[in-house]
Amino acid sequence: MPGRPVTPPPAHLWTLPGGLTVAFERRRSPGFAFDLRVPVGSAHDPAGQEGASGVLEEWLFKGAAGLDARALQDAFDDLGVRRGGGVSPEATRFSVSGLTRDLRGALALVAEVLTDPALPPAELPVLTDLARQDLEGLQDSPADLLATRAREVAFPPPAGSRFAGFAHPPSGTLSGLDGLTAAGLHAHLQRYGQAGTVLGLVADLEPQAALDLAHAALGDLRPGQHDPIPTVFQGGARAHTPDATAEQTHLSLTAPGVPPGHPDWLPWQVALTALSGGSASRLFHAVREERGLAYAVSASPVILGGQGFLSAYAGSTPDRAPETLDVILAEFTRLPQGLTPAEFDRARAGLAASVVFGAESPRARAHALTRDAAVFGRIRSIAELRASLNALTLEGVNRFLAGYDPASQATLVTLGPRPLAPAALQGTHV
Repeated sequence: MPGRPVTPPPAHLWTLPGGLTVAFERRRSPGFAFDLRVPVGSAHDPAGQEGASGVLEEWLFKGAAGLDARALQDAFDDLGVRRGGGVSPEATRFSVSGLTRDLRGALALVAEVLTDPALPPAELPVLTDLARQDLEGLQDSPADLLATRAREVAFPPPAGSRFAGFAHPPSGTLSGLDGLTAAGLHAHLQRYGQAGTVLGLVADLEPQAALDLAHAALGDLRPGQHDPIPTVFQGGARAHTPDATAEQTHLSLTAPGVPPGHPDWLPWQVALTALSGGSASRLFHAVREERGLAYAVSASPVILGGQGFLSAYAGSTPDRAPETLDVILAEFTRLPQGLTPAEFDRARAGLAASVVFGAESPRARAHALTRDAAVFGRIRSIAELRASLNALTLEGVNRFLAGYDPASQATLVTLGPRPLAPAALQGTHV
Protein backbone atom coordinates (compact mmCIF):
# COMPACT_ATOMS: atom_id res chain seq x y z
CA MET A 1 0.00 0.00 0.00
CA PRO A 2 1.56 3.35 -0.98
CA GLY A 3 2.12 5.95 1.67
CA ARG A 4 4.79 8.12 3.24
CA PRO A 5 6.55 6.64 6.23
CA VAL A 6 5.52 8.33 9.44
CA THR A 7 7.36 8.66 12.71
CA PRO A 8 5.14 7.46 15.50
CA PRO A 9 4.75 9.86 18.42
CA PRO A 10 6.16 8.50 21.64
CA ALA A 11 3.64 6.53 23.67
CA HIS A 12 4.08 5.47 27.27
CA LEU A 13 2.14 3.12 29.51
CA TRP A 14 2.60 3.26 33.28
CA THR A 15 0.83 1.80 36.28
CA LEU A 16 0.55 3.94 39.41
CA PRO A 17 1.26 2.24 42.75
CA GLY A 18 -2.49 2.11 43.43
CA GLY A 19 -3.19 0.31 40.15
CA LEU A 20 -4.41 3.13 37.88
CA THR A 21 -3.01 2.89 34.34
CA VAL A 22 -1.70 5.97 32.55
CA ALA A 23 -1.39 5.92 28.75
CA PHE A 24 0.44 9.01 27.48
CA GLU A 25 1.37 10.26 24.05
CA ARG A 26 3.24 13.50 23.47
CA ARG A 27 1.67 15.83 20.94
CA ARG A 28 3.35 19.05 19.81
CA SER A 29 0.37 21.36 20.16
CA PRO A 30 -0.82 24.04 22.59
CA GLY A 31 -3.70 21.88 23.73
CA PHE A 32 -4.26 18.76 25.78
CA ALA A 33 -6.92 16.08 25.96
CA PHE A 34 -7.50 13.39 28.51
CA ASP A 35 -9.98 10.57 28.82
CA LEU A 36 -10.42 8.92 32.21
CA ARG A 37 -12.13 5.54 31.87
CA VAL A 38 -13.45 4.06 35.11
CA PRO A 39 -14.51 0.41 34.60
CA VAL A 40 -17.97 0.83 36.11
CA GLY A 41 -20.84 1.00 33.65
CA SER A 42 -24.53 0.28 33.50
CA ALA A 43 -23.81 -3.46 33.39
CA HIS A 44 -22.37 -3.07 36.90
CA ASP A 45 -25.61 -1.66 38.28
CA PRO A 46 -26.62 -3.82 41.23
CA ALA A 47 -29.49 -6.14 40.30
CA GLY A 48 -32.69 -4.34 41.20
CA GLN A 49 -30.98 -0.93 41.05
CA GLU A 50 -30.75 -0.52 37.27
CA GLY A 51 -29.80 3.07 36.57
CA ALA A 52 -27.39 3.38 39.51
CA SER A 53 -24.32 4.20 37.40
CA GLY A 54 -26.17 6.66 35.17
CA VAL A 55 -27.73 8.57 38.06
CA LEU A 56 -24.49 8.53 40.07
CA GLU A 57 -22.50 10.01 37.18
CA GLU A 58 -24.93 12.95 37.11
CA TRP A 59 -24.92 13.24 40.90
CA LEU A 60 -21.11 13.49 41.01
CA PHE A 61 -21.24 16.82 39.20
CA LYS A 62 -23.67 18.39 41.69
CA GLY A 63 -20.78 19.75 43.72
CA ALA A 64 -17.34 18.68 44.94
CA ALA A 65 -14.50 19.82 47.21
CA GLY A 66 -16.68 22.41 48.94
CA LEU A 67 -18.09 23.79 45.68
CA ASP A 68 -21.79 23.58 44.95
CA ALA A 69 -23.04 22.49 41.54
CA ARG A 70 -22.94 25.98 40.04
CA ALA A 71 -19.49 26.77 41.46
CA LEU A 72 -18.13 23.48 40.17
CA GLN A 73 -19.48 24.17 36.70
CA ASP A 74 -18.02 27.69 36.88
CA ALA A 75 -14.63 26.23 37.85
CA PHE A 76 -14.60 24.09 34.71
CA ASP A 77 -15.82 27.00 32.59
CA ASP A 78 -13.18 29.33 34.05
CA LEU A 79 -10.55 26.96 32.66
CA GLY A 80 -12.15 27.20 29.23
CA VAL A 81 -12.13 23.43 28.81
CA ARG A 82 -14.52 21.17 26.93
CA ARG A 83 -16.02 18.33 28.93
CA GLY A 84 -17.44 15.07 27.69
CA GLY A 85 -17.91 11.50 28.74
CA GLY A 86 -20.85 9.56 30.07
CA VAL A 87 -21.88 6.05 30.99
CA SER A 88 -21.63 3.06 28.66
CA PRO A 89 -22.37 -0.58 29.49
CA GLU A 90 -18.86 -1.24 30.78
CA ALA A 91 -17.39 2.09 31.83
CA THR A 92 -17.91 5.67 32.95
CA ARG A 93 -15.77 8.23 31.15
CA PHE A 94 -14.62 11.70 32.12
CA SER A 95 -13.14 13.50 29.10
CA VAL A 96 -11.67 17.00 29.10
CA SER A 97 -9.69 19.02 26.56
CA GLY A 98 -8.25 22.51 26.65
CA LEU A 99 -5.01 24.45 26.69
CA THR A 100 -1.97 22.77 28.20
CA ARG A 101 -1.60 25.45 30.87
CA ASP A 102 -4.95 24.32 32.30
CA LEU A 103 -4.24 20.58 32.34
CA ARG A 104 -3.25 20.48 35.99
CA GLY A 105 -6.38 22.33 37.05
CA ALA A 106 -8.66 20.18 34.91
CA LEU A 107 -7.18 16.95 36.23
CA ALA A 108 -7.54 18.21 39.79
CA LEU A 109 -11.21 19.09 39.27
CA VAL A 110 -12.06 15.68 37.83
CA ALA A 111 -10.16 13.99 40.66
CA GLU A 112 -12.16 16.00 43.21
CA VAL A 113 -15.41 14.99 41.54
CA LEU A 114 -14.43 11.37 42.15
CA THR A 115 -12.81 11.66 45.56
CA ASP A 116 -14.75 14.43 47.31
CA PRO A 117 -18.20 14.74 45.74
CA ALA A 118 -20.91 16.60 47.63
CA LEU A 119 -23.73 14.25 46.55
CA PRO A 120 -26.45 16.58 47.87
CA PRO A 121 -29.49 14.49 48.92
CA ALA A 122 -31.97 17.04 47.53
CA GLU A 123 -30.66 16.46 43.99
CA LEU A 124 -31.21 12.69 43.97
CA PRO A 125 -35.01 12.76 43.38
CA VAL A 126 -34.48 15.30 40.61
CA LEU A 127 -31.90 13.12 38.87
CA THR A 128 -33.95 9.94 39.14
CA ASP A 129 -36.90 11.80 37.69
CA LEU A 130 -34.75 12.94 34.77
CA ALA A 131 -33.71 9.32 34.22
CA ARG A 132 -37.39 8.32 34.13
CA GLN A 133 -38.03 11.01 31.54
CA ASP A 134 -35.14 9.66 29.48
CA LEU A 135 -36.66 6.18 29.61
CA GLU A 136 -40.03 7.57 28.54
CA GLY A 137 -38.26 9.33 25.67
CA LEU A 138 -37.14 5.95 24.36
CA GLN A 139 -40.74 5.31 23.37
CA ASP A 140 -40.46 8.18 20.88
CA SER A 141 -37.24 6.86 19.34
CA PRO A 142 -37.82 3.50 17.62
CA ALA A 143 -34.14 3.04 16.78
CA ASP A 144 -33.05 3.56 20.40
CA LEU A 145 -35.89 1.40 21.69
CA LEU A 146 -34.91 -1.33 19.25
CA ALA A 147 -31.25 -1.13 20.34
CA THR A 148 -32.24 -1.55 23.97
CA ARG A 149 -34.53 -4.46 23.16
CA ALA A 150 -31.85 -6.08 20.96
CA ARG A 151 -29.33 -6.02 23.79
CA GLU A 152 -31.90 -7.43 26.19
CA VAL A 153 -32.59 -10.35 23.84
CA ALA A 154 -29.00 -11.04 22.76
CA PHE A 155 -27.43 -10.59 26.20
CA PRO A 156 -30.04 -11.48 28.83
CA PRO A 157 -29.33 -10.69 32.49
CA PRO A 158 -27.08 -13.34 34.04
CA ALA A 159 -29.07 -15.59 36.36
CA GLY A 160 -28.14 -15.18 40.00
CA SER A 161 -25.60 -12.41 39.36
CA ARG A 162 -25.41 -9.45 41.71
CA PHE A 163 -24.96 -7.30 38.61
CA ALA A 164 -27.82 -6.28 36.33
CA GLY A 165 -25.81 -6.98 33.15
CA PHE A 166 -26.21 -5.61 29.64
CA ALA A 167 -29.98 -5.80 29.20
CA HIS A 168 -30.88 -2.22 30.13
CA PRO A 169 -29.81 1.28 29.02
CA PRO A 170 -27.68 3.57 31.24
CA SER A 171 -30.88 5.31 32.34
CA GLY A 172 -31.89 2.03 33.95
CA THR A 173 -35.37 0.67 34.31
CA LEU A 174 -38.40 2.18 36.02
CA SER A 175 -38.33 -0.44 38.76
CA GLY A 176 -34.57 -0.10 39.14
CA LEU A 177 -34.82 3.68 39.56
CA ASP A 178 -37.48 3.13 42.21
CA GLY A 179 -34.96 0.98 44.06
CA LEU A 180 -32.20 3.62 44.18
CA THR A 181 -31.28 5.09 47.56
CA ALA A 182 -28.63 7.56 48.66
CA ALA A 183 -26.97 4.88 50.76
CA GLY A 184 -26.96 2.45 47.86
CA LEU A 185 -25.33 4.98 45.54
CA HIS A 186 -22.74 5.92 48.16
CA ALA A 187 -21.86 2.22 48.34
CA HIS A 188 -21.78 2.00 44.53
CA LEU A 189 -19.32 4.92 44.41
CA GLN A 190 -16.74 2.80 46.24
CA ARG A 191 -16.32 0.88 42.97
CA TYR A 192 -14.97 4.02 41.28
CA GLY A 193 -11.29 3.77 42.09
CA GLN A 194 -7.91 2.95 40.67
CA ALA A 195 -8.56 -0.73 39.93
CA GLY A 196 -8.98 -1.13 36.18
CA THR A 197 -9.11 2.64 35.60
CA VAL A 198 -7.17 4.09 32.66
CA LEU A 199 -6.17 7.69 32.02
CA GLY A 200 -5.44 8.40 28.36
CA LEU A 201 -3.52 11.67 28.06
CA VAL A 202 -2.28 13.61 25.03
CA ALA A 203 -0.26 16.75 25.72
CA ASP A 204 3.00 18.50 24.91
CA LEU A 205 4.82 17.43 28.06
CA GLU A 206 7.94 15.53 28.95
CA PRO A 207 6.85 11.97 29.82
CA GLN A 208 8.00 12.27 33.43
CA ALA A 209 6.04 15.50 33.82
CA ALA A 210 2.92 13.80 32.49
CA LEU A 211 3.35 10.91 34.90
CA ASP A 212 3.92 13.27 37.82
CA LEU A 213 0.76 15.21 36.96
CA ALA A 214 -1.32 12.05 36.77
CA HIS A 215 0.09 10.74 40.03
CA ALA A 216 -0.46 14.03 41.84
CA ALA A 217 -4.07 14.27 40.71
CA LEU A 218 -5.20 10.64 40.86
CA GLY A 219 -2.67 8.82 43.03
CA ASP A 220 -4.88 9.15 46.10
CA LEU A 221 -8.02 7.84 44.39
CA ARG A 222 -9.64 5.04 46.42
CA PRO A 223 -8.75 1.42 45.48
CA GLY A 224 -12.07 0.74 43.74
CA GLN A 225 -13.22 -2.54 42.21
CA HIS A 226 -12.73 -4.00 38.76
CA ASP A 227 -15.26 -6.71 37.96
CA PRO A 228 -15.39 -7.51 34.22
CA ILE A 229 -18.83 -8.83 33.35
CA PRO A 230 -18.87 -11.69 30.86
CA THR A 231 -21.39 -11.79 28.06
CA VAL A 232 -23.73 -14.73 27.59
CA PHE A 233 -24.83 -14.47 23.98
CA GLN A 234 -28.21 -15.98 23.14
CA GLY A 235 -27.54 -16.96 19.53
CA GLY A 236 -30.49 -17.58 17.26
CA ALA A 237 -33.02 -15.84 19.49
CA ARG A 238 -35.89 -13.90 17.90
CA ALA A 239 -38.20 -11.28 19.34
CA HIS A 240 -40.66 -8.68 18.12
CA THR A 241 -41.80 -5.50 19.83
CA PRO A 242 -45.20 -4.46 18.47
CA ASP A 243 -45.85 -0.82 17.58
CA ALA A 244 -49.18 -0.52 15.82
CA THR A 245 -48.59 3.14 14.94
CA ALA A 246 -45.12 2.66 13.43
CA GLU A 247 -44.72 3.50 9.75
CA GLN A 248 -41.53 1.45 9.51
CA THR A 249 -40.33 -1.93 10.65
CA HIS A 250 -36.93 -1.68 12.32
CA LEU A 251 -34.63 -4.70 12.28
CA SER A 252 -31.64 -5.48 14.47
CA LEU A 253 -29.32 -8.45 13.98
CA THR A 254 -26.58 -9.45 16.39
CA ALA A 255 -24.06 -12.17 15.59
CA PRO A 256 -20.76 -13.41 17.02
CA GLY A 257 -17.55 -11.76 15.86
CA VAL A 258 -13.88 -11.77 16.83
CA PRO A 259 -12.54 -10.72 20.26
CA PRO A 260 -10.00 -7.86 20.50
CA GLY A 261 -6.43 -9.07 20.34
CA HIS A 262 -7.28 -12.20 18.38
CA PRO A 263 -5.14 -12.74 15.26
CA ASP A 264 -8.29 -12.47 13.15
CA TRP A 265 -9.27 -9.08 14.63
CA LEU A 266 -8.00 -7.01 11.69
CA PRO A 267 -9.25 -9.45 9.00
CA TRP A 268 -12.67 -9.19 10.66
CA GLN A 269 -12.46 -5.37 10.58
CA VAL A 270 -11.64 -5.48 6.88
CA ALA A 271 -14.58 -7.83 6.25
CA LEU A 272 -17.00 -5.57 8.16
CA THR A 273 -15.75 -2.55 6.23
CA ALA A 274 -16.44 -4.38 2.97
CA LEU A 275 -19.86 -5.32 4.32
CA SER A 276 -20.84 -1.86 5.55
CA GLY A 277 -18.09 0.71 5.13
CA GLY A 278 -19.61 3.26 2.79
CA SER A 279 -21.45 3.68 -0.47
CA ALA A 280 -19.48 0.86 -2.13
CA SER A 281 -20.19 -1.65 0.61
CA ARG A 282 -22.22 -4.79 0.08
CA LEU A 283 -25.14 -3.90 2.34
CA PHE A 284 -25.49 -0.39 0.96
CA HIS A 285 -25.57 -1.69 -2.60
CA ALA A 286 -27.73 -4.77 -2.08
CA VAL A 287 -30.28 -3.24 0.29
CA ARG A 288 -30.49 0.41 -0.73
CA GLU A 289 -29.02 0.96 -4.18
CA GLU A 290 -30.13 -2.17 -6.03
CA ARG A 291 -33.51 -2.79 -4.38
CA GLY A 292 -34.45 0.42 -2.57
CA LEU A 293 -35.50 -1.56 0.47
CA ALA A 294 -34.24 0.75 3.21
CA TYR A 295 -32.89 4.27 3.43
CA ALA A 296 -30.65 3.33 6.33
CA VAL A 297 -28.76 0.05 6.63
CA SER A 298 -25.53 -0.54 8.51
CA ALA A 299 -23.36 -3.06 10.29
CA SER A 300 -20.62 -2.44 12.84
CA PRO A 301 -18.50 -4.21 15.43
CA VAL A 302 -19.48 -4.12 19.10
CA ILE A 303 -17.23 -5.13 21.99
CA LEU A 304 -18.87 -6.41 25.18
CA GLY A 305 -17.40 -8.53 27.91
CA GLY A 306 -14.12 -8.86 26.02
CA GLN A 307 -15.90 -10.40 23.03
CA GLY A 308 -16.61 -9.00 19.58
CA PHE A 309 -20.05 -9.02 17.99
CA LEU A 310 -21.49 -7.97 14.66
CA SER A 311 -24.46 -5.63 14.99
CA ALA A 312 -26.60 -4.75 11.95
CA TYR A 313 -29.57 -2.38 11.59
CA ALA A 314 -32.09 -1.50 8.90
CA GLY A 315 -35.39 0.33 8.79
CA SER A 316 -37.86 -0.56 6.02
CA THR A 317 -41.55 -0.46 5.24
CA PRO A 318 -43.58 -3.23 6.90
CA ASP A 319 -44.32 -4.79 3.49
CA ARG A 320 -40.66 -4.86 2.43
CA ALA A 321 -39.13 -5.70 5.79
CA PRO A 322 -39.11 -9.48 5.15
CA GLU A 323 -37.21 -8.96 1.89
CA THR A 324 -34.83 -6.56 3.64
CA LEU A 325 -34.06 -9.19 6.23
CA ASP A 326 -33.55 -11.85 3.58
CA VAL A 327 -31.11 -9.64 1.67
CA ILE A 328 -29.09 -8.81 4.81
CA LEU A 329 -28.92 -12.48 5.75
CA ALA A 330 -27.89 -13.35 2.19
CA GLU A 331 -24.97 -10.93 2.52
CA PHE A 332 -24.03 -12.49 5.85
CA THR A 333 -24.17 -15.91 4.20
CA ARG A 334 -22.03 -14.71 1.30
CA LEU A 335 -19.15 -13.65 3.56
CA PRO A 336 -17.53 -17.13 3.75
CA GLN A 337 -17.11 -16.99 -0.04
CA GLY A 338 -14.57 -14.23 0.53
CA LEU A 339 -13.93 -10.70 -0.73
CA THR A 340 -12.96 -9.73 -4.24
CA PRO A 341 -9.57 -8.03 -4.76
CA ALA A 342 -11.32 -4.69 -5.29
CA GLU A 343 -13.35 -5.05 -2.10
CA PHE A 344 -10.26 -5.97 -0.13
CA ASP A 345 -8.21 -3.03 -1.43
CA ARG A 346 -11.06 -0.59 -0.84
CA ALA A 347 -11.79 -1.81 2.69
CA ARG A 348 -8.14 -1.84 3.70
CA ALA A 349 -7.59 1.66 2.32
CA GLY A 350 -10.66 2.90 4.19
CA LEU A 351 -9.42 1.48 7.47
CA ALA A 352 -5.95 2.96 6.93
CA ALA A 353 -7.49 6.37 6.30
CA SER A 354 -9.62 6.14 9.44
CA VAL A 355 -6.54 5.23 11.48
CA VAL A 356 -4.64 8.27 10.23
CA PHE A 357 -7.46 10.79 10.47
CA GLY A 358 -8.64 9.40 13.79
CA ALA A 359 -5.24 10.19 15.27
CA GLU A 360 -5.28 13.86 14.24
CA SER A 361 -7.61 14.98 16.98
CA PRO A 362 -6.08 14.97 20.48
CA ARG A 363 -9.50 14.10 21.93
CA ALA A 364 -9.90 11.12 19.63
CA ARG A 365 -6.32 10.00 20.27
CA ALA A 366 -6.77 10.25 24.05
CA HIS A 367 -9.89 8.09 23.71
CA ALA A 368 -7.96 5.62 21.53
CA LEU A 369 -5.15 5.40 24.09
CA THR A 370 -7.65 4.62 26.83
CA ARG A 371 -9.46 2.09 24.67
CA ASP A 372 -6.24 0.35 23.69
CA ALA A 373 -5.05 0.06 27.27
CA ALA A 374 -8.43 -1.14 28.56
CA VAL A 375 -9.40 -3.47 25.71
CA PHE A 376 -6.10 -4.59 24.16
CA GLY A 377 -3.88 -4.25 27.24
CA ARG A 378 -1.30 -2.22 25.34
CA ILE A 379 -0.92 0.86 23.15
CA ARG A 380 -1.08 0.31 19.41
CA SER A 381 0.85 3.07 17.66
CA ILE A 382 -0.41 4.55 14.41
CA ALA A 383 2.63 3.16 12.61
CA GLU A 384 1.95 -0.30 14.02
CA LEU A 385 -1.68 -0.20 12.94
CA ARG A 386 -0.74 0.93 9.43
CA ALA A 387 1.95 -1.74 9.19
CA SER A 388 -0.52 -4.40 10.37
CA LEU A 389 -3.03 -3.30 7.75
CA ASN A 390 -0.32 -3.29 5.08
CA ALA A 391 0.64 -6.83 6.05
CA LEU A 392 -2.88 -8.16 5.46
CA THR A 393 -3.46 -10.12 2.28
CA LEU A 394 -6.59 -10.98 0.40
CA GLU A 395 -5.80 -14.64 0.88
CA GLY A 396 -5.45 -14.20 4.63
CA VAL A 397 -8.73 -12.32 4.99
CA ASN A 398 -10.56 -14.85 2.84
CA ARG A 399 -9.03 -17.71 4.81
CA PHE A 400 -10.59 -16.20 7.95
CA LEU A 401 -13.92 -15.59 6.21
CA ALA A 402 -14.10 -19.19 5.00
CA GLY A 403 -14.77 -20.17 8.61
CA TYR A 404 -16.89 -17.18 9.59
CA ASP A 405 -20.63 -17.83 9.59
CA PRO A 406 -22.55 -14.98 11.30
CA ALA A 407 -25.91 -15.85 9.70
CA SER A 408 -26.41 -19.19 11.43
CA GLN A 409 -26.18 -17.71 14.94
CA ALA A 410 -27.71 -14.29 14.36
CA THR A 411 -30.21 -12.98 16.87
CA LEU A 412 -33.09 -11.05 15.31
CA VAL A 413 -35.16 -8.34 16.99
CA THR A 414 -37.78 -6.33 15.14
CA LEU A 415 -39.96 -3.37 16.07
CA GLY A 416 -42.97 -2.40 14.01
CA PRO A 417 -46.64 -3.01 13.33
CA ARG A 418 -46.31 -6.76 12.77
CA PRO A 419 -43.70 -9.49 13.26
CA LEU A 420 -41.72 -11.14 10.49
CA ALA A 421 -41.76 -14.82 9.74
CA PRO A 422 -38.73 -15.38 7.53
CA ALA A 423 -37.94 -18.93 6.62
CA ALA A 424 -34.29 -17.95 6.49
CA LEU A 425 -33.90 -17.57 10.23
CA GLN A 426 -35.27 -20.11 12.65
CA GLY A 427 -34.59 -19.79 16.33
CA THR A 428 -35.81 -19.46 19.88
CA HIS A 429 -38.57 -16.93 20.46
CA VAL A 430 -38.10 -14.85 23.59
